[in-house]
Amino acid sequence: MRAGTPSLIDASSLILILDVSRKLAAPCDLTELLELIIKTGREVIGADRGSVFLYDEEAKELYSRVATGEAQIRVSIDKGIAGECARKRQTILVDDCYSDPRFNQEIDRRTGYHTKSLITVPLIGLDDKLVGVLQMLNSKADHFGPDERDVAELLAAQAAVAVQRTLLLEERMIKLKLEHDLTIARDIQQNILLRRLPRCPGYSLSAFSKPADDTGGDIYDVIRLDERVDMSPMLLLLADAAGHGIGPALSVTQFRAMLRIGLRLSADMDALMHHVNQQLIEDLPNDRFITAFLGILDPTTHQLRFHAAGQGPLLHYRAAEGQVVWRDPSTVPLGMFKDLDLPPMPPLVMAPGDLLVLLTDGFYEYQDAAGQVFGKERVGDLIHRLHARPTSDILGALLAEVRRFAGSAKQIDDLTALLVKRDA
Repeated sequence: MRAGTPSLIDASSLILILDVSRKLAAPCDLTELLELIIKTGREVIGADRGSVFLYDEEAKELYSRVATGEAQIRVSIDKGIAGECARKRQTILVDDCYSDPRFNQEIDRRTGYHTKSLITVPLIGLDDKLVGVLQMLNSKADHFGPDERDVAELLAAQAAVAVQRTLLLEERMIKLKLEHDLTIARDIQQNILLRRLPRCPGYSLSAFSKPADDTGGDIYDVIRLDERVDMSPMLLLLADAAGHGIGPALSVTQFRAMLRIGLRLSADMDALMHHVNQQLIEDLPNDRFITAFLGILDPTTHQLRFHAAGQGPLLHYRAAEGQVVWRDPSTVPLGMFKDLDLPPMPPLVMAPGDLLVLLTDGFYEYQDAAGQVFGKERVGDLIHRLHARPTSDILGALLAEVRRFAGSAKQIDDLTALLVKRDA
């Protein structure tokens, strides 16, 4: 209500507003709340239709969650009568909309409704925060006057705080639900990671995985191909879906599931790669893919047959020569091209003391506060110095070195590692 202006609100309108104030104080759904505001506004102001436009501060737009007889409307605050009301935070009365250049006639043309008069009131919440705009159309008395202005401003004052509170509660509930869903997704993903790696006679294995978010796009796996045979070949997997978060987590979990099902059907490694690639082509968006190392280690011949689909670099430490050997990916990532080229790769021979280090790019690309990356050289130097130690010690030292290098810099990509060492 304007300062210095005597109240012109009649008793029935005041009773309705007091009643709606009581209802607004009770917790309820936002849509239900807005419908109550519209219904009350039409009754006390004497309007045919009404809308509540909420303010999107980031987009600098007003959008309708409830508009009597309308679908959702979204407009910039730089345009129209509602926009001017939001910018200036002033009530606007218009007796003849079609003679006002600010009025957007397009909505009437689209809906077939004819707007004659309107009143638009800003919704100002706590801390002088703009919550939105209340707009009433077509006065039943042909025009909106001072009485309707006073009633509308009083209603808006009550409604703004209620809407503000409900929006905060809705935002909180959405956040809690998202956190709950992410917790479930994280638990599912963590539970499929091996808590204890299978035993491989003559070899020691260690693995680690830490996502950058609640869920990650990396995964590792070690699978004994024949549980009945002590010296059974072992399938080694390290995979990284593009990006990190819930989407890549779903992709890489699906990839592991397909791989395990394929193994149950006795598919060989080349066939596995082709079938999985075809399924990922069908399932993944065009901008998504998975890099993966897939190898089969035979502990009797000590040969490792593998394909590295976009996954690299691979580190092979040759103990006899005291040499770090880097290997590049052998083919393109999975999920990109229907025709997957799998060139025959010479087996990697694991001599006594040799070490295979498989790391996702989160290690190599980990940045410190200055933007410098950890890089291959630091990984290679550490492996050269510590190759004689157990894989668990090497992995622990690598993680400690990455943390020391990063300092206060935040982890921005998933970290996953799989180390395989032949006993000396």
